[in-house]
Amino acid sequence: MADLNEEERQLVDWLADMNEDDALALAKKMLLEDQKDPIRVLELCRMAMDVVGKRFEEGEYFLPELVLAGEMLDNVGAIAKPLIQQGGGAAAQKLGKVLIGTVHGDLHDIGKNIVSFMLDINGFEVKDIGIDVPVAKFIEEIEAYQPDVVGLSGFLTLAFDSMKETITAFDEAGLRDKFKVMIGGGQIDETVRAYTGADAFGVNAVEAVNLCKNWMAAA
Repeated sequence: MADLNEEERQLVDWLADMNEDDALALAKKMLLEDQKDPIRVLELCRMAMDVVGKRFEEGEYFLPELVLAGEMLDNVGAIAKPLIQQGGGAAAQKLGKVLIGTVHGDLHDIGKNIVSFMLDINGFEVKDIGIDVPVAKFIEEIEAYQPDVVGLSGFLTLAFDSMKETITAFDEAGLRDKFKVMIGGGQIDETVRAYTGADAFGVNAVEAVNLCKNWMAAA
């Protein structure tokens, strides 16, 4: 977090440490009083959630902490999202259809919700099918919705195997060449992308939007 200023680092630390009152007060000040870039504030939240995820996997945090982290981010998002929307509404003509869900075994929807929102205001038609989505449910929804892009979200490292299993199932169902697959979540990098068989990964919502825009432009 070397590129963060003192205030930004404080927000990440407070969120990661479950210091709810101070974190929400600071986020509100940054967004409403100081008029900081709301996308930047949501990115700081994502950084904090990465820390929370690591602590969970190391046994320092448990499910209640994950739930509280999600609630804190929902509260920050409720302030940030309308500010993002003011910056530019959704395009009248939809650029493409995106189906997005958190893979089975993972209950996190923090990053997924931000990506869904950002895709929506950037002109995509988005269907969010929730968390802990079984492979069969993804296939059923894909066949009904006919998306251009499928987004698989996973916050915990155990989600990597679920992503791989889900993408393999797309292949076996004869669907894999009908859409692009992007993955996102916690500690995702090129190694994970290659392991799962996804077309691309995004480390944040802005990257996810750019991926979808590039794919639609090339289609």
